[in-house]
Amino acid sequence: MPMRNRRLKRRRPGPAVDPAPALASIGTNGGANGDGMGEAATFGRLERSQGRAQVRFEAAAGTTRLRDLHQSGSAKALLPRTAAAEVVFLNTSGGLTGGDRLHYGIGLGPGARLSAMTQTAERAYASPGPAAHAEVVAEVGAGGRLDWLPQETLIYEASHLERTTTIDLAGGAAVLLCEAVVLGRHAMGEAPRSARLSDRRMVRRNGRPVWAEALRLDAGLLADADHAALLGPARAFAVVAFVAPAAADALAPLRAVLNEPGCEAAASAWNGRCVVRVLARDGWPLRRQLSRALRVLRGGSLPRVWQLGGEAA
Repeated sequence: MPMRNRRLKRRRPGPAVDPAPALASIGTNGGANGDGMGEAATFGRLERSQGRAQVRFEAAAGTTRLRDLHQSGSAKALLPRTAAAEVVFLNTSGGLTGGDRLHYGIGLGPGARLSAMTQTAERAYASPGPAAHAEVVAEVGAGGRLDWLPQETLIYEASHLERTTTIDLAGGAAVLLCEAVVLGRHAMGEAPRSARLSDRRMVRRNGRPVWAEALRLDAGLLADADHAALLGPARAFAVVAFVAPAAADALAPLRAVLNEPGCEAAASAWNGRCVVRVLARDGWPLRRQLSRALRVLRGGSLPRVWQLGGEAA
């Protein structure tokens, strides 16, 4: 059958679109670092990342098993097939910036033992507007143990991150936690001078605080960071805290491994707490020193995500 010729109607041009409002929403200049974050940026029009992941494990028949799992938004909880129970948290948004909210929750029943970590380093990106918020909440039942071992947090220029970690222990429970911060990418010559970080950690036993600390970074502190009383030449730092009834027993073997080149480290122990602090010029020697210290405090090897990042020999 011959095809009939069809006359195509030509659409009339619509009204011209003024790009000015869209450009105004991302600022009138490209930002000092070429990141598109201009001074006139208005963040109310941008979609923000929201993520929540929660897990609960119970001890049964001599093993620790998953009981409940919830995940929504950008937060995911991965469950590796390992001999000992592990959970790996992941922020699929790729980082945190102004207005983002991220929550990880962990519950352990009596006698349960779990290693929890993040799959990769968390990144705090430029945020001239509101702060990004990250929260970790954990409850450990009587006789249980939680190893909370997130990988390092990378702080970029003009970032603004507020983070809280709260861990509640029942009688006889233990927690090993590690938090590391790296200021910019050393290989790229980055040295953040206007970043903001508020980092608060609290461990309670039977409702009473047993260890707490707060860290605050801002432009004023970073301007004086080279002072010997602050960071000196270091651009990476970390704290490791082990809270357990016999934590002081780990002090001597722990001090024996605090000798990684390129790091300064010290440890102390008192009243069921053992704390290590580390300064390093870059994230790599910091990670190596943390790996050695954590192996002592764990009494064995590190989780696989740490090994893939380069566990010290």
